[in-house]
Amino acid sequence: MAAGAIGVNTPAHVFGHLGALFILTHSDPMDRFDEDSQTPAPPVTFTGRKTLVAAGVAVVLIAGALLIRPARTGDDARPPGPSERAATAVGMGAPASAADVVALVADREKWVASHADDDASWAVLGSAYLEQARRTADSAWYPKAEKALKRSLEVRPAEKGNFDAMTAMGSLANARRDFATGRKWGELVRAQAPRRWTAYPVLVDAYTGLGDYKGAQKAMELLLELRPGLAAHVRAAQVYRDRGWREDAVVSMESAAAAAKAPAEKAYALFRLGELSWERGDPAEALRQYEGALRTDPAQAEALAGRARALAALGRGGEAVRDYRMALGRTPVPQLARELGELLESLGRQQEAREQYGALTTMAVRDGANGVDDDVVLGLYEADHGDPAAAVRRLSQEWERHKSMQAADALGWALHRAGDHTAALEYAKKATEPGLRSADFAYHRAMIERALGDEAGARRHLQEALRTNPYFSPVRGPLAKEALAAIGQPPPGGPEHLQPVTPWVEPELPKPNPPKPKPAAAKPRPKPSPSPSAGR
Repeated sequence: MAAGAIGVNTPAHVFGHLGALFILTHSDPMDRFDEDSQTPAPPVTFTGRKTLVAAGVAVVLIAGALLIRPARTGDDARPPGPSERAATAVGMGAPASAADVVALVADREKWVASHADDDASWAVLGSAYLEQARRTADSAWYPKAEKALKRSLEVRPAEKGNFDAMTAMGSLANARRDFATGRKWGELVRAQAPRRWTAYPVLVDAYTGLGDYKGAQKAMELLLELRPGLAAHVRAAQVYRDRGWREDAVVSMESAAAAAKAPAEKAYALFRLGELSWERGDPAEALRQYEGALRTDPAQAEALAGRARALAALGRGGEAVRDYRMALGRTPVPQLARELGELLESLGRQQEAREQYGALTTMAVRDGANGVDDDVVLGLYEADHGDPAAAVRRLSQEWERHKSMQAADALGWALHRAGDHTAALEYAKKATEPGLRSADFAYHRAMIERALGDEAGARRHLQEALRTNPYFSPVRGPLAKEALAAIGQPPPGGPEHLQPVTPWVEPELPKPNPPKPKPAAAKPRPKPSPSPSAGR
Protein backbone atom coordinates (compact mmCIF):
# COMPACT_ATOMS: atom_id res chain seq x y z
CA MET A 1 0.00 0.00 0.00
CA ALA A 2 1.27 3.44 -0.76
CA ALA A 3 2.49 4.81 2.50
CA GLY A 4 1.32 8.32 1.90
CA ALA A 5 -1.56 10.66 2.39
CA ILE A 6 -4.35 10.78 -0.14
CA GLY A 7 -6.37 13.95 -0.20
CA VAL A 8 -9.95 14.36 -1.25
CA ASN A 9 -10.41 14.00 -5.00
CA THR A 10 -6.70 13.61 -5.71
CA PRO A 11 -4.93 10.70 -7.35
CA ALA A 12 -3.26 8.08 -5.17
CA HIS A 13 0.42 8.92 -5.43
CA VAL A 14 3.25 7.48 -3.39
CA PHE A 15 4.56 10.26 -1.20
CA GLY A 16 8.03 10.09 0.28
CA HIS A 17 9.23 11.67 3.48
CA LEU A 18 8.97 15.42 3.39
CA GLY A 19 12.25 17.25 3.78
CA ALA A 20 12.68 20.40 5.80
CA LEU A 21 14.76 23.55 5.59
CA PHE A 22 15.98 24.61 9.03
CA ILE A 23 17.34 28.11 9.65
CA LEU A 24 19.81 27.81 12.50
CA THR A 25 20.57 30.86 14.62
CA HIS A 26 23.42 31.44 17.01
CA SER A 27 23.08 33.44 20.20
CA ASP A 28 26.07 34.98 21.91
CA PRO A 29 26.50 34.60 25.69
CA MET A 30 24.52 36.98 27.81
CA ASP A 31 26.13 40.37 28.01
CA ARG A 32 27.24 41.84 31.29
CA PHE A 33 24.67 43.95 33.07
CA ASP A 34 26.77 46.97 33.63
CA GLU A 35 26.51 50.55 32.82
CA ASP A 36 28.03 50.14 29.38
CA SER A 37 25.54 47.44 28.37
CA GLN A 38 22.64 49.64 29.39
CA THR A 39 23.76 52.40 27.07
CA PRO A 40 21.15 52.70 24.29
CA ALA A 41 22.37 51.58 20.89
CA PRO A 42 22.49 54.15 18.13
CA PRO A 43 19.55 54.04 15.76
CA VAL A 44 19.95 51.98 12.58
CA THR A 45 19.33 53.92 9.42
CA PHE A 46 18.87 52.42 5.99
CA THR A 47 20.01 54.25 2.96
CA GLY A 48 18.74 53.41 -0.46
CA ARG A 49 21.95 51.57 -1.27
CA LYS A 50 21.77 49.48 1.93
CA THR A 51 18.16 48.58 1.19
CA LEU A 52 19.05 47.37 -2.29
CA VAL A 53 21.92 45.27 -0.93
CA ALA A 54 19.69 43.69 1.75
CA ALA A 55 17.01 42.86 -0.83
CA GLY A 56 19.59 41.31 -3.11
CA VAL A 57 20.97 39.13 -0.30
CA ALA A 58 17.43 37.95 0.57
CA VAL A 59 16.75 37.00 -3.04
CA VAL A 60 20.00 35.01 -3.21
CA LEU A 61 19.18 33.17 0.05
CA ILE A 62 15.67 32.29 -1.09
CA ALA A 63 16.90 31.08 -4.48
CA GLY A 64 19.58 29.00 -2.80
CA ALA A 65 17.03 27.42 -0.48
CA LEU A 66 14.78 26.54 -3.41
CA LEU A 67 17.70 24.99 -5.26
CA ILE A 68 18.61 22.93 -2.22
CA ARG A 69 15.05 21.81 -1.61
CA PRO A 70 12.38 22.78 -4.16
CA ALA A 71 8.73 22.92 -3.20
CA ARG A 72 6.81 19.66 -3.44
CA THR A 73 3.21 18.81 -4.11
CA GLY A 74 2.75 17.26 -0.68
CA ASP A 75 4.06 20.26 1.25
CA ASP A 76 1.00 21.25 3.22
CA ALA A 77 0.96 22.68 6.71
CA ARG A 78 -2.58 21.52 7.33
CA PRO A 79 -3.07 18.35 9.43
CA PRO A 80 -4.10 15.23 7.50
CA GLY A 81 -7.80 14.64 7.07
CA PRO A 82 -9.69 11.46 7.97
CA SER A 83 -9.23 9.83 4.56
CA GLU A 84 -5.52 10.67 4.58
CA ARG A 85 -5.07 9.18 8.06
CA ALA A 86 -6.86 6.00 7.06
CA ALA A 87 -4.88 5.66 3.84
CA THR A 88 -1.63 5.98 5.76
CA ALA A 89 -2.76 3.41 8.35
CA VAL A 90 -3.86 0.76 5.86
CA GLY A 91 -0.70 1.39 3.88
CA MET A 92 1.39 0.61 6.96
CA GLY A 93 -0.61 -2.48 7.86
CA ALA A 94 -2.06 -0.80 10.94
CA PRO A 95 -5.65 -0.50 12.21
CA ALA A 96 -7.56 2.68 11.36
CA SER A 97 -10.42 4.32 13.19
CA ALA A 98 -13.97 3.58 12.05
CA ALA A 99 -14.68 7.22 11.06
CA ASP A 100 -11.46 7.51 9.08
CA VAL A 101 -12.13 4.28 7.17
CA VAL A 102 -15.62 5.46 6.24
CA ALA A 103 -14.17 8.75 4.98
CA LEU A 104 -11.50 6.93 2.97
CA VAL A 105 -14.04 4.61 1.35
CA ALA A 106 -16.26 7.53 0.32
CA ASP A 107 -13.30 9.51 -1.02
CA ARG A 108 -11.86 6.68 -3.13
CA GLU A 109 -15.25 5.57 -4.44
CA LYS A 110 -15.89 9.10 -5.67
CA TRP A 111 -12.45 9.30 -7.25
CA VAL A 112 -12.47 5.98 -9.13
CA ALA A 113 -15.95 6.70 -10.46
CA SER A 114 -14.32 9.26 -12.79
CA HIS A 115 -10.81 7.78 -12.91
CA ALA A 116 -11.36 4.12 -13.66
CA ASP A 117 -7.75 3.55 -14.73
CA ASP A 118 -6.10 4.68 -11.50
CA ASP A 119 -4.69 1.34 -10.32
CA ALA A 120 -3.27 2.81 -7.08
CA SER A 121 -6.65 4.21 -6.03
CA TRP A 122 -8.35 0.88 -6.73
CA ALA A 123 -5.76 -0.82 -4.51
CA VAL A 124 -6.37 1.74 -1.74
CA LEU A 125 -10.13 1.25 -2.06
CA GLY A 126 -9.79 -2.53 -1.84
CA SER A 127 -7.64 -2.21 1.28
CA ALA A 128 -10.16 0.21 2.80
CA TYR A 129 -12.94 -2.31 2.19
CA LEU A 130 -10.79 -4.95 3.87
CA GLU A 131 -10.23 -2.74 6.93
CA GLN A 132 -13.95 -2.03 7.05
CA ALA A 133 -14.59 -5.78 7.12
CA ARG A 134 -12.11 -6.21 9.96
CA ARG A 135 -13.70 -3.48 12.06
CA THR A 136 -17.29 -4.55 11.50
CA ALA A 137 -16.82 -8.33 11.08
CA ASP A 138 -19.20 -8.04 8.13
CA SER A 139 -17.97 -10.51 5.52
CA ALA A 140 -20.06 -8.76 2.84
CA TRP A 141 -17.13 -6.35 2.45
CA TYR A 142 -14.84 -9.13 1.21
CA PRO A 143 -16.39 -9.52 -2.28
CA LYS A 144 -16.25 -5.73 -2.70
CA ALA A 145 -12.58 -5.71 -1.71
CA GLU A 146 -11.83 -8.54 -4.14
CA LYS A 147 -13.56 -6.72 -6.98
CA ALA A 148 -11.62 -3.49 -6.36
CA LEU A 149 -8.27 -5.28 -6.10
CA LYS A 150 -8.89 -7.31 -9.26
CA ARG A 151 -9.70 -4.08 -11.08
CA SER A 152 -6.37 -2.65 -9.92
CA LEU A 153 -4.59 -5.75 -11.22
CA GLU A 154 -6.39 -5.42 -14.55
CA VAL A 155 -5.11 -1.87 -14.98
CA ARG A 156 -1.62 -2.77 -13.80
CA PRO A 157 -0.95 -6.51 -13.78
CA ALA A 158 1.15 -8.31 -11.19
CA GLU A 159 3.90 -8.81 -13.77
CA LYS A 160 4.39 -5.04 -13.86
CA GLY A 161 4.86 -4.77 -10.12
CA ASN A 162 1.44 -3.83 -8.74
CA PHE A 163 2.69 -4.68 -5.24
CA ASP A 164 -0.02 -2.81 -3.35
CA ALA A 165 -2.83 -4.79 -4.93
CA MET A 166 -0.92 -8.08 -4.65
CA THR A 167 -0.23 -7.54 -0.95
CA ALA A 168 -3.85 -6.63 -0.31
CA MET A 169 -4.99 -9.76 -2.15
CA GLY A 170 -2.83 -11.80 0.22
CA SER A 171 -4.31 -10.03 3.24
CA LEU A 172 -7.82 -10.64 1.88
CA ALA A 173 -7.13 -14.36 1.46
CA ASN A 174 -5.80 -14.60 5.03
CA ALA A 175 -8.86 -12.75 6.36
CA ARG A 176 -11.04 -15.35 4.66
CA ARG A 177 -8.78 -18.07 6.19
CA ASP A 178 -7.67 -19.20 2.75
CA PHE A 179 -4.07 -19.35 3.87
CA ALA A 180 -2.73 -21.24 0.85
CA THR A 181 -3.84 -18.39 -1.42
CA GLY A 182 -2.46 -15.86 1.03
CA ARG A 183 0.92 -17.57 0.91
CA LYS A 184 0.84 -17.55 -2.91
CA TRP A 185 0.34 -13.77 -3.06
CA GLY A 186 2.93 -13.10 -0.39
CA GLU A 187 5.54 -15.25 -2.09
CA LEU A 188 4.77 -13.60 -5.43
CA VAL A 189 5.56 -10.20 -3.96
CA ARG A 190 8.69 -11.50 -2.27
CA ALA A 191 9.93 -13.09 -5.50
CA GLN A 192 9.72 -9.76 -7.33
CA ALA A 193 10.82 -7.49 -4.46
CA PRO A 194 12.55 -9.39 -1.63
CA ARG A 195 13.17 -6.20 0.36
CA ARG A 196 9.56 -5.02 0.25
CA TRP A 197 8.51 -5.35 3.88
CA THR A 198 4.73 -5.35 3.28
CA ALA A 199 4.90 -8.93 1.95
CA TYR A 200 6.11 -10.35 5.26
CA PRO A 201 3.05 -9.69 7.49
CA VAL A 202 1.04 -11.56 4.86
CA LEU A 203 3.52 -14.43 4.91
CA VAL A 204 3.60 -14.65 8.73
CA ASP A 205 -0.20 -14.93 8.86
CA ALA A 206 -0.34 -17.40 5.97
CA TYR A 207 2.36 -19.72 7.30
CA THR A 208 0.76 -19.65 10.76
CA GLY A 209 -2.63 -20.61 9.35
CA LEU A 210 -1.06 -23.44 7.35
CA GLY A 211 0.72 -24.80 10.42
CA ASP A 212 4.20 -23.99 9.11
CA TYR A 213 5.45 -22.33 12.28
CA LYS A 214 9.11 -22.38 11.27
CA GLY A 215 8.25 -20.56 8.05
CA ALA A 216 6.23 -18.03 10.05
CA GLN A 217 9.18 -17.40 12.36
CA LYS A 218 11.60 -16.87 9.47
CA ALA A 219 9.23 -14.40 7.81
CA MET A 220 8.79 -12.59 11.14
CA GLU A 221 12.55 -12.26 11.62
CA LEU A 222 12.93 -10.76 8.14
CA LEU A 223 10.07 -8.35 8.86
CA LEU A 224 11.75 -7.17 12.05
CA GLU A 225 14.97 -6.66 10.11
CA LEU A 226 13.35 -4.73 7.26
CA ARG A 227 10.75 -2.64 9.11
CA PRO A 228 10.63 -2.77 12.92
CA GLY A 229 7.39 -1.17 14.01
CA LEU A 230 3.79 -1.87 14.94
CA ALA A 231 3.09 -4.54 12.29
CA ALA A 232 6.39 -6.32 12.97
CA HIS A 233 5.99 -6.39 16.75
CA VAL A 234 2.40 -7.64 16.50
CA ARG A 235 3.55 -10.56 14.30
CA ALA A 236 6.49 -11.27 16.59
CA ALA A 237 4.12 -11.53 19.56
CA GLN A 238 1.94 -13.92 17.55
CA VAL A 239 4.89 -16.16 16.65
CA TYR A 240 6.23 -16.20 20.22
CA ARG A 241 2.78 -17.03 21.58
CA ASP A 242 2.45 -19.99 19.22
CA ARG A 243 5.85 -21.25 20.40
CA GLY A 244 4.79 -20.97 24.04
CA TRP A 245 7.18 -18.08 24.80
CA ARG A 246 4.65 -16.00 26.67
CA GLU A 247 7.08 -13.51 28.22
CA ASP A 248 8.60 -12.75 24.81
CA ALA A 249 5.10 -12.34 23.37
CA VAL A 250 4.20 -9.80 26.05
CA VAL A 251 7.41 -7.82 25.50
CA SER A 252 6.80 -7.71 21.73
CA MET A 253 3.21 -6.57 22.18
CA GLU A 254 4.32 -3.88 24.61
CA SER A 255 6.77 -2.73 21.92
CA ALA A 256 3.86 -2.63 19.48
CA ALA A 257 1.89 -0.45 21.90
CA ALA A 258 4.89 1.87 22.23
CA ALA A 259 5.18 2.11 18.43
CA ALA A 260 1.48 2.94 17.99
CA LYS A 261 0.85 6.48 16.78
CA ALA A 262 -2.93 6.65 16.43
CA PRO A 263 -5.63 5.79 19.00
CA ALA A 264 -6.90 2.89 16.89
CA GLU A 265 -3.40 1.39 16.79
CA LYS A 266 -2.91 1.84 20.53
CA ALA A 267 -6.29 0.28 21.29
CA TYR A 268 -5.53 -2.75 19.15
CA ALA A 269 -2.21 -3.32 20.92
CA LEU A 270 -3.91 -3.03 24.33
CA PHE A 271 -6.55 -5.51 23.23
CA ARG A 272 -3.88 -8.00 22.23
CA LEU A 273 -2.12 -7.50 25.58
CA GLY A 274 -5.44 -8.30 27.22
CA GLU A 275 -5.70 -11.50 25.22
CA LEU A 276 -2.24 -12.59 26.39
CA SER A 277 -3.21 -11.88 30.01
CA TRP A 278 -6.44 -13.82 29.59
CA GLU A 279 -4.71 -16.85 28.13
CA ARG A 280 -2.36 -17.08 31.09
CA GLY A 281 -5.28 -17.03 33.56
CA ASP A 282 -5.14 -13.44 34.82
CA PRO A 283 -8.66 -12.04 34.20
CA ALA A 284 -8.11 -8.97 36.40
CA GLU A 285 -5.09 -7.83 34.36
CA ALA A 286 -6.90 -8.74 31.13
CA LEU A 287 -9.87 -6.61 32.20
CA ARG A 288 -7.55 -3.67 32.83
CA GLN A 289 -6.04 -3.96 29.34
CA TYR A 290 -9.44 -4.37 27.65
CA GLU A 291 -10.84 -1.32 29.41
CA GLY A 292 -7.74 0.66 28.45
CA ALA A 293 -8.37 -0.29 24.83
CA LEU A 294 -12.00 0.82 25.07
CA ARG A 295 -11.05 4.15 26.62
CA THR A 296 -8.58 4.70 23.78
CA ASP A 297 -10.99 3.64 21.04
CA PRO A 298 -14.62 3.12 22.17
CA ALA A 299 -15.40 1.49 18.80
CA GLN A 300 -12.97 -1.38 19.52
CA ALA A 301 -15.52 -4.23 19.51
CA GLU A 302 -12.88 -6.93 19.99
CA ALA A 303 -11.91 -5.38 23.32
CA LEU A 304 -15.59 -5.28 24.29
CA ALA A 305 -15.84 -9.03 23.73
CA GLY A 306 -12.63 -9.53 25.70
CA ARG A 307 -14.05 -7.54 28.60
CA ALA A 308 -17.13 -9.78 28.55
CA ARG A 309 -14.87 -12.84 28.80
CA ALA A 310 -12.94 -11.38 31.73
CA LEU A 311 -16.09 -10.30 33.56
CA ALA A 312 -17.52 -13.80 33.28
CA ALA A 313 -14.30 -15.22 34.79
CA LEU A 314 -14.57 -12.76 37.70
CA GLY A 315 -18.12 -13.92 38.48
CA ARG A 316 -19.89 -10.90 36.99
CA GLY A 317 -22.11 -12.92 34.67
CA GLY A 318 -24.83 -10.31 34.12
CA GLU A 319 -22.35 -7.68 32.98
CA ALA A 320 -20.61 -10.25 30.81
CA VAL A 321 -23.85 -11.12 29.01
CA ARG A 322 -24.49 -7.41 28.42
CA ASP A 323 -21.03 -6.87 26.90
CA TYR A 324 -21.28 -10.00 24.76
CA ARG A 325 -24.56 -8.80 23.30
CA MET A 326 -23.11 -5.35 22.60
CA ALA A 327 -20.05 -6.88 20.94
CA LEU A 328 -22.20 -9.15 18.79
CA GLY A 329 -24.27 -6.14 17.75
CA ARG A 330 -21.11 -4.49 16.44
CA THR A 331 -19.18 -7.53 15.17
CA PRO A 332 -21.43 -10.57 14.62
CA VAL A 333 -18.90 -13.43 14.43
CA PRO A 334 -19.58 -17.13 15.15
CA GLN A 335 -16.94 -17.43 17.88
CA LEU A 336 -18.58 -14.74 20.02
CA ALA A 337 -21.99 -16.40 19.59
CA ARG A 338 -20.48 -19.70 20.79
CA GLU A 339 -18.92 -18.03 23.84
CA LEU A 340 -22.15 -16.24 24.77
CA GLY A 341 -24.15 -19.45 24.30
CA GLU A 342 -21.84 -21.33 26.67
CA LEU A 343 -22.01 -18.52 29.24
CA LEU A 344 -25.81 -18.53 29.13
CA GLU A 345 -25.77 -22.32 29.40
CA SER A 346 -23.60 -22.13 32.53
CA LEU A 347 -26.05 -19.61 34.02
CA GLY A 348 -28.97 -22.01 33.44
CA ARG A 349 -30.53 -19.90 30.68
CA GLN A 350 -30.89 -22.75 28.21
CA GLN A 351 -33.40 -21.16 25.85
CA GLU A 352 -31.24 -18.08 25.35
CA ALA A 353 -28.23 -20.31 24.84
CA ARG A 354 -30.01 -22.20 22.06
CA GLU A 355 -30.82 -18.89 20.38
CA GLN A 356 -27.12 -18.02 20.30
CA TYR A 357 -26.22 -21.42 18.88
CA GLY A 358 -28.79 -20.88 16.15
CA ALA A 359 -27.28 -17.45 15.42
CA LEU A 360 -23.85 -19.12 15.18
CA THR A 361 -24.93 -21.34 12.32
CA THR A 362 -26.63 -18.41 10.56
CA MET A 363 -23.42 -16.37 10.76
CA ALA A 364 -21.35 -19.29 9.47
CA VAL A 365 -23.65 -19.70 6.47
CA ARG A 366 -23.40 -15.96 5.73
CA ASP A 367 -19.62 -16.05 5.96
CA GLY A 368 -19.43 -19.13 3.75
CA ALA A 369 -21.37 -17.31 1.04
CA ASN A 370 -18.71 -14.57 1.14
CA GLY A 371 -15.79 -16.97 0.92
CA VAL A 372 -14.90 -17.14 4.64
CA ASP A 373 -13.79 -20.44 6.23
CA ASP A 374 -15.47 -20.88 9.66
CA ASP A 375 -15.06 -24.66 9.74
CA VAL A 376 -13.04 -24.83 12.99
CA VAL A 377 -15.61 -22.91 15.05
CA LEU A 378 -18.53 -24.64 13.35
CA GLY A 379 -16.93 -28.07 13.77
CA LEU A 380 -16.36 -27.54 17.50
CA TYR A 381 -19.97 -26.44 17.90
CA GLU A 382 -21.24 -29.51 16.02
CA ALA A 383 -19.02 -31.81 18.09
CA ASP A 384 -20.45 -30.48 21.38
CA HIS A 385 -24.03 -29.58 20.46
CA GLY A 386 -24.83 -31.22 17.12
CA ASP A 387 -23.69 -34.20 15.07
CA PRO A 388 -20.11 -35.31 15.94
CA ALA A 389 -19.89 -37.44 12.78
CA ALA A 390 -20.67 -34.39 10.64
CA ALA A 391 -18.07 -32.45 12.61
CA VAL A 392 -15.47 -35.14 11.81
CA ARG A 393 -16.20 -34.90 8.09
CA ARG A 394 -16.06 -31.11 8.11
CA LEU A 395 -12.86 -30.92 10.14
CA SER A 396 -11.13 -33.67 8.18
CA GLN A 397 -11.48 -31.49 5.09
CA GLU A 398 -10.21 -28.50 7.07
CA TRP A 399 -7.16 -30.49 8.18
CA GLU A 400 -6.33 -31.30 4.57
CA ARG A 401 -6.24 -27.56 3.81
CA HIS A 402 -4.70 -26.16 6.98
CA LYS A 403 -2.56 -28.30 9.27
CA SER A 404 -2.59 -25.83 12.12
CA MET A 405 -2.78 -26.50 15.84
CA GLN A 406 -6.35 -25.19 15.90
CA ALA A 407 -7.46 -27.59 13.15
CA ALA A 408 -5.71 -30.52 14.84
CA ASP A 409 -7.34 -29.78 18.21
CA ALA A 410 -10.81 -29.42 16.70
CA LEU A 411 -10.52 -32.63 14.66
CA GLY A 412 -9.19 -34.57 17.66
CA TRP A 413 -12.08 -33.41 19.81
CA ALA A 414 -14.65 -34.27 17.12
CA LEU A 415 -13.16 -37.78 16.76
CA HIS A 416 -13.35 -38.22 20.54
CA ARG A 417 -16.98 -37.13 20.61
CA ALA A 418 -17.67 -39.53 17.76
CA GLY A 419 -16.11 -42.41 19.76
CA ASP A 420 -12.77 -42.85 17.97
CA HIS A 421 -10.50 -42.09 20.92
CA THR A 422 -7.33 -43.68 19.51
CA ALA A 423 -7.33 -41.52 16.37
CA ALA A 424 -8.39 -38.54 18.46
CA LEU A 425 -5.28 -38.79 20.63
CA GLU A 426 -2.97 -38.51 17.61
CA TYR A 427 -4.50 -35.19 16.62
CA ALA A 428 -4.57 -33.97 20.22
CA LYS A 429 -0.81 -34.55 20.33
CA LYS A 430 -0.37 -32.54 17.13
CA ALA A 431 -2.23 -29.67 18.81
CA THR A 432 -0.44 -29.67 22.17
CA GLU A 433 3.16 -30.58 21.32
CA PRO A 434 4.29 -27.56 19.16
CA GLY A 435 4.31 -25.34 22.26
CA LEU A 436 1.15 -23.20 22.41
CA ARG A 437 -0.11 -23.01 26.01
CA SER A 438 -3.83 -23.44 25.59
CA ALA A 439 -6.12 -24.54 28.40
CA ASP A 440 -8.70 -25.73 25.85
CA PHE A 441 -6.15 -27.91 24.05
CA ALA A 442 -4.90 -29.44 27.31
CA TYR A 443 -8.48 -30.13 28.46
CA HIS A 444 -9.39 -31.85 25.19
CA ARG A 445 -6.30 -34.06 25.34
CA ALA A 446 -6.97 -34.93 28.99
CA MET A 447 -10.52 -36.08 28.30
CA ILE A 448 -9.34 -38.18 25.35
CA GLU A 449 -6.67 -39.83 27.53
CA ARG A 450 -9.22 -40.48 30.25
CA ALA A 451 -11.46 -42.22 27.73
CA LEU A 452 -8.49 -44.43 26.79
CA GLY A 453 -7.85 -45.33 30.44
CA ASP A 454 -4.67 -43.29 30.75
CA GLU A 455 -5.38 -41.67 34.11
CA ALA A 456 -1.81 -40.44 34.59
CA GLY A 457 -1.87 -38.56 31.28
CA ALA A 458 -5.38 -37.26 31.95
CA ARG A 459 -4.38 -36.03 35.40
CA ARG A 460 -1.28 -34.29 34.03
CA HIS A 461 -3.15 -32.47 31.28
CA LEU A 462 -6.13 -31.52 33.46
CA GLN A 463 -3.69 -29.95 35.89
CA GLU A 464 -2.02 -28.18 32.97
CA ALA A 465 -5.34 -26.81 31.74
CA LEU A 466 -6.31 -25.45 35.15
CA ARG A 467 -2.83 -24.14 35.79
CA THR A 468 -2.75 -22.34 32.43
CA ASN A 469 -6.17 -20.70 32.78
CA PRO A 470 -8.73 -22.02 35.27
CA TYR A 471 -11.39 -19.73 33.72
CA PHE A 472 -10.92 -20.90 30.11
CA SER A 473 -14.61 -21.81 29.67
CA PRO A 474 -17.71 -21.36 31.84
CA VAL A 475 -18.78 -24.87 30.76
CA ARG A 476 -15.56 -26.85 30.36
CA GLY A 477 -13.71 -25.22 33.27
CA PRO A 478 -16.01 -26.74 35.94
CA LEU A 479 -15.99 -30.06 34.06
CA ALA A 480 -12.19 -30.08 34.18
CA LYS A 481 -12.24 -29.58 37.95
CA GLU A 482 -14.79 -32.36 38.39
CA ALA A 483 -12.78 -34.75 36.22
CA LEU A 484 -9.58 -34.01 38.14
CA ALA A 485 -11.34 -34.61 41.47
CA ALA A 486 -12.76 -37.90 40.17
CA ILE A 487 -9.37 -39.14 39.03
CA GLY A 488 -7.74 -38.12 42.31
CA GLN A 489 -4.09 -38.29 43.22
CA PRO A 490 -1.77 -41.15 42.22
CA PRO A 491 -1.81 -44.15 44.62
CA PRO A 492 0.78 -44.17 47.40
CA GLY A 493 3.87 -46.31 47.28
CA GLY A 494 6.25 -46.97 44.48
CA PRO A 495 9.49 -48.78 43.80
CA GLU A 496 11.41 -49.60 46.99
CA HIS A 497 14.55 -47.83 45.85
CA LEU A 498 12.57 -44.58 45.50
CA GLN A 499 10.63 -44.75 48.78
CA PRO A 500 12.90 -45.55 51.80
CA VAL A 501 11.31 -47.62 54.55
CA THR A 502 12.94 -45.83 57.49
CA PRO A 503 13.46 -42.11 57.84
CA TRP A 504 16.78 -40.81 56.74
CA VAL A 505 19.29 -40.07 59.49
CA GLU A 506 22.36 -38.06 58.91
CA PRO A 507 25.39 -40.33 59.34
CA GLU A 508 28.25 -39.39 61.60
CA LEU A 509 31.21 -38.64 59.44
CA PRO A 510 34.79 -38.74 60.77
CA LYS A 511 36.19 -35.36 61.44
CA PRO A 512 39.17 -34.45 59.28
CA ASN A 513 42.54 -34.43 61.09
CA PRO A 514 44.15 -31.01 60.97
CA PRO A 515 47.60 -31.03 59.39
CA LYS A 516 50.47 -31.05 61.85
CA PRO A 517 52.61 -27.91 61.77
CA LYS A 518 56.04 -28.44 60.26
CA PRO A 519 59.01 -27.77 62.55
CA ALA A 520 60.71 -24.50 61.86
CA ALA A 521 64.01 -24.85 60.03
CA ALA A 522 67.07 -24.25 62.25
CA LYS A 523 68.88 -21.01 61.56
CA PRO A 524 72.57 -21.47 60.52
CA ARG A 525 75.10 -20.47 63.18
CA PRO A 526 77.33 -17.56 62.28
CA LYS A 527 80.98 -18.51 61.77
CA PRO A 528 83.39 -17.19 64.41
CA SER A 529 85.67 -14.42 63.20
CA PRO A 530 89.42 -15.35 63.13
CA SER A 531 91.56 -14.17 66.08
CA PRO A 532 94.32 -11.60 65.45
CA SER A 533 97.04 -14.11 66.28
CA ALA A 534 95.88 -16.64 63.76
CA GLY A 535 97.92 -15.14 60.95
CA ARG A 536 101.19 -15.08 62.86
